[in-house]
Parts: sequence; structure tokens; C-alpha cells
Amino acid sequence: MSDVIEADVIIAGAGLTGATLGLALASAGLTPVLIDPQPFDAQLAPTFDGRASAIAFSSFRQWRALGLGPSLEPHAQRIEQILVTDARSPGASTGAPGGAWLRFDAAEIADRSDGEPLGYMLENRRSRAALAEAVERAGLTVLAPAAVAGVAFGDARAEVTLADGRRLAAPLVVGCEGRGSVVRDAAGIETIGWSYGQSGVVATVHLERDHEGVAHEYFLPSGPFAILPLTERRASLVWTEPTRRADALRSARDEIFHAHLRRRFGDFLGEVEARGPRFVYPLSLQMATRLTGPRVALAGDAAHGIHPLAGQGLNLGLKDVAALAEVLSEAARLGEDIGSEAVLERYARWRRLDNIAVSLACDGFNRLFSNDNPALRLVRGAGLAVVNRIGPARRLFMQEAGGALGDLPRLLRGEAP
Repeated sequence: MSDVIEADVIIAGAGLTGATLGLALASAGLTPVLIDPQPFDAQLAPTFDGRASAIAFSSFRQWRALGLGPSLEPHAQRIEQILVTDARSPGASTGAPGGAWLRFDAAEIADRSDGEPLGYMLENRRSRAALAEAVERAGLTVLAPAAVAGVAFGDARAEVTLADGRRLAAPLVVGCEGRGSVVRDAAGIETIGWSYGQSGVVATVHLERDHEGVAHEYFLPSGPFAILPLTERRASLVWTEPTRRADALRSARDEIFHAHLRRRFGDFLGEVEARGPRFVYPLSLQMATRLTGPRVALAGDAAHGIHPLAGQGLNLGLKDVAALAEVLSEAARLGEDIGSEAVLERYARWRRLDNIAVSLACDGFNRLFSNDNPALRLVRGAGLAVVNRIGPARRLFMQEAGGALGDLPRLLRGEAP
């Protein structure tokens, strides 16, 4: 029988959420072990993940507090404004015919955010590279490639068995391995949710004109069309279409893809050219019925996979990390059993309401805007116009999207855990 690897916390999943949690726990004096089917080198390949993420300014503070700032800042594009447009015709601008619009401007909350932008756009591969470097510097144990084959939850500790026969034990196992979480299933935690029948086509485009740090969320009957600013006069597109049409766009010849792209994009940023691979991600809502169980906690997509509208998915996971790291570090300082139900319930109580509220809000917005019903168009147009005229409502939304409201964990305030 092989020796058992001992740790304070076993983290299944070394992606953006899991690696951040590992760093946060290590900085608080705990000993985590990370497990992932993919080694870091594979996660950094351009074909592994073509997405870019809108990182809330509170989430970016967390990464700075964990020492990632110097690696990330050269690749982080500030989001200075967000323009939401509801129109039938192309052109993500306030002049789109027949469309209502709503503008958010970072300058409106500069006095509350210390001059931070509304968020930062970062390509996932850049974030993964920075996290991989930080994990290596911190000397964290990473078992990869390795797959969790099973988890046994005992009274005093949990034991993880890997597919290659290795065994690990710790007071707590955290599932951070995404929607298909093996840890969640082993703990008997069920999920609820549904498919949207949509997929997001993701591509990077080069622009003729500078985007000036403006993110556009342009609503079409088929779903949102997001133009998200990147460095070097580029933008990341998240183009929502019914799944069959999205699959056709992924495999279409370049000239056909560009013809469809120009009809959706318009010409307000001049000529656009998609370069590099295209990615298609099916869209659905999936929420775990519980965040914790005996000797187990869930974070990130293992706990809640949501529609990418407003870019809140990764930020919800990073909020989970900040709260869980703080709860566990404080419990360890007090000499408590970090895997006990009493300790884990503090984490669940901290994150439960925010996760549910954001998930259902994104679901509701997608259903409200992804159609061309005349009555609903009148309602949402009136709603956008009202919010656009009410400064306090806009500022409240911006602070919430930036993760600056509520009882914030120390990491989200830019402080050590």
C-alpha cells in the first residue's frame, strides 16, 4: 500500500479558482495540495482556453494581494465604460436605430473605488500563466496530470484516491474542478439547472480604431453580443447564438465567418479581423444545492455555473475563494477543526445569498433580452432609460459589479488573508 500524502486542504482543480485558493491558503500558513488532470504547461497553450474574463476590481485587488500584480498588470486592459445597447440593427453605439441604451462610467464611482476602473479584461491564458508562476514560487504541491477517482469522507478527515492509486488525506477537500465536479458527486451534493439552448462563440479580433477601454454589451434576439476590450487594440468577442448556429460559425470558412461578424459588429470601430482559433462553449445554468458537506466545500463552477452575461462567473468563484480562505485561516488560528461543519457553515452562510442572487439575475437578464417580443422590448427599453437617468442606481450597480458592496473578505479589500 502506498504512503498517504498528508495536507491541511486538498484542492481538486488547479485552474483559475483552485490555484488562487491554493495561494490564499498558503499565504495564511496552511498547507494545500492541488490536483488537476491538466499540467500547467497544457493549460497555458493558446488552444486550451481562448476566453478572456472581465475581472472585477475587487477580484484584481485579491490577485495583487497574493503577489500577482506585476505579472498581470502589463496584460490587463482597464474597462473605463460599459455601454449596454438594445437594438435590432448592427452597431453597438448610442445611435443604434430603435434601440435603448445604458452607459456605465468608472468616473462616476472614482471617489468610492480609489480610481479603479469598472474592471479589467484579461485573457485567461495570461491569468493562468501568472498563477502558475506564483504557485511555483510559493512551493505548493501540485499533482498533475492526476485525476480524482474517489473521495471517502470520515469523521476526522477525508481521503482522496487518485486514478493512479495514490492516496491523500486532509481535514477538508475543496471541489474547484468545474461543473463536472467529482468531489461534489462523491459528497452526494445535487445540482439544479437547465440548458439555454445557446452557445457562446469566442474569438479575438483586431480593430482598426481604438476601443478606448469601452466594453459593449449588445443585445440581439438570439442572445448577447459582447465586445470586450483587450490590450494592443484588440477585443474579445462573446457571440451568443443558438447552439446549432454557433457550431456552424466555429467551422465556417474565414470569409463566411467574417461576413457574419461584420453584420453583427457594425463599423463603429472600423474594420475588424478575427485572428486565431475560435471556441464554442455551451451555455447553461447549474447550481449546487449546497456549498458544503461533511469535510467538503465547493467553490467556483463546481458550486455555480452561470450564463456569462456581465462576466460574473469567474468573479463569483474568486469571491468564494476570498471568503473560504478567510474562514479557514481564522479557524486555524483559533485551533478549530477546519473541516468541521460548524466552520464550513460560516463559509456557506457568507456566500450563499450572493451566489444565488447573481446567478438568477444573469438568468433573468438573458431571458428578458434574448428575444424580440414587442411587449418585452417596451418594458426593457423603459427600464434602461430609467436607470440611465438615475445616477444613484447606476453607481450602485457599478459598485455591485465591481464586488465592492457587502461584507467583503480581506482579500477583496486588497489585504492579506
